[in-house]
Amino acid sequence: METSEKIQKSGVLQVFASLLTPQSSCTAKVANIIAEVARNEFMRNPCVDAGLIPPLVQLLNCKDQEVLLQTGRALGNICYDSHEGRNAVDHAGGAHIVVDHLRSLCSKTDPASEKLLTVFCGMLMNYSNENDTLQSQLINMGVIPTLVKLLGIHCQNAALTEMCLVAFGNLAELESSKEQFAYTNIAEELVKLFKKQIEHDKKEMIFEVLAPLAENDVIKLQLVEAGLVECLLEIVQKTVDSDKEDDIAELKTASDLMVLLLLGDESMQKLFEGGKGSVFQRVLSWIPSNSHQLQLAGALAIANFARNDGNCIHMVDNGIVQKLMDLLDRHVEDGNVTVQHAALSALRNLAIPVVNKAKMLSAGVAEAVLKFLRSEMPPVQFKLLGTLRMLIDAQAEAAEQLGKNVKLVERLVEWCEAKDHAGVMGESNRLLSALIRHSKSKDVIRTIVQSGGIKHLVTMATSEHVIMQNEALVALALIAALELVTAEKDLENAQLVQILHRLLSDDRSAPEIKYNSMVLICALIGSEPLQKEVQSMAFLEVVSKLRSHENKTVAQQASLTEQRLAVES
Repeated sequence: METSEKIQKSGVLQVFASLLTPQSSCTAKVANIIAEVARNEFMRNPCVDAGLIPPLVQLLNCKDQEVLLQTGRALGNICYDSHEGRNAVDHAGGAHIVVDHLRSLCSKTDPASEKLLTVFCGMLMNYSNENDTLQSQLINMGVIPTLVKLLGIHCQNAALTEMCLVAFGNLAELESSKEQFAYTNIAEELVKLFKKQIEHDKKEMIFEVLAPLAENDVIKLQLVEAGLVECLLEIVQKTVDSDKEDDIAELKTASDLMVLLLLGDESMQKLFEGGKGSVFQRVLSWIPSNSHQLQLAGALAIANFARNDGNCIHMVDNGIVQKLMDLLDRHVEDGNVTVQHAALSALRNLAIPVVNKAKMLSAGVAEAVLKFLRSEMPPVQFKLLGTLRMLIDAQAEAAEQLGKNVKLVERLVEWCEAKDHAGVMGESNRLLSALIRHSKSKDVIRTIVQSGGIKHLVTMATSEHVIMQNEALVALALIAALELVTAEKDLENAQLVQILHRLLSDDRSAPEIKYNSMVLICALIGSEPLQKEVQSMAFLEVVSKLRSHENKTVAQQASLTEQRLAVES
């Protein structure tokens, strides 16, 4: 530190600039001194200010290996965490020359060349670390295929391999890099390297590259084909019963990565193998495990496998539902929220195919899910609501049973006001509407009226999502048709008639919204107070305009509605 300050004050840095010439016999020594000086963070900017970067970059063109080595070190150290250093190297065109060196030296395996390659990799890493612009520049220069080739040729050289991995870790976060990586054999090289590793730190380094790369669907499939899954399953098996910190970390990383690989449609289907795949079977065995991490990964993996009807039907027919319900049972009282959320996600996905709904209902899934009504965790609430909504779709008996469950309906009404959690609020509204639409039951409507749910359905009719507006209008039309007297006060207080007038007058309303609004108006006329409101709001004028609507169904309904309104007035 003291020495660095003395060097800075003495003006010797400016002298160094004049000594950095290819002809001088002391060039390598001077570059070495600069490299040592620049290890001190306070000296990096002074090196830039002293004009050392342009002559150092010029030296990258010389043939002397020692000069190249020390110059690479000097530039790498000046760039380390230094915005000014990087800018100066960028301005002088240093990165381009270094990338060219990597290309030409790539296949040389003598110790001197490998040392130089290591230094140049390190220099590019310091140059681009956490800087998207410079990383993009390197990607555009085509550095990725060169680094992958380097890794393949020099996998025996620990220092160089490590540098390549850190460089990959830097670049892999960028979307544009993943496309380039997908055109190389990076998956194969990384899996090959991974299989050789014994030390935790080395595995961790490879994991740090694998995780961002595995976000790309093409690379997911390449990693599966290269045998990564088998490596991950082996790690899980070795670490599952260990309480060592490193093993626990490895178990988490391996099982998380496994789940990530299943997010790609092709890689997931390849591993499912019609439900007969050994990988799928192994993942199933994680669910009853005593490790929360494996329970979580197992449930998430099932949720990922359950992304098409064929897989869902196969899994339900083969008893997966009971395993998930047993898992949920273990987490009812003060359970692990992430496990609850994952298991509910899996059940929700499994409930999507029509043929699965009745099977899951008779297996007791609705009752298992209702145990989590007390949860105060929005992610759990959200999945619980989604699962119930999927289960009762076109299942009249189940919809009626749940719709008469006062505790459930009261909780839904409460969650319909969860303004801080738009997802929970939206799902609660949709489930309220679904209970009415699928049960078409007077008892369900009365329960919802008594619990104060009507105003929420009316508000839902003004949602920005057409699907939700529509669901609300259909539910309200059923209420008006089946229990108008019971609901009329609430419908009046919620200003339903004014809302319908607005929906019909608004040119932006979708055709199905206009159609269902008119159906609802016809039903509301059966109530004296609501009929008075309709008459006071000049509906005839709005409706008669819709007779010429481009959508035939809307136009026909407008004619019918106009006749009804004319008769009533």
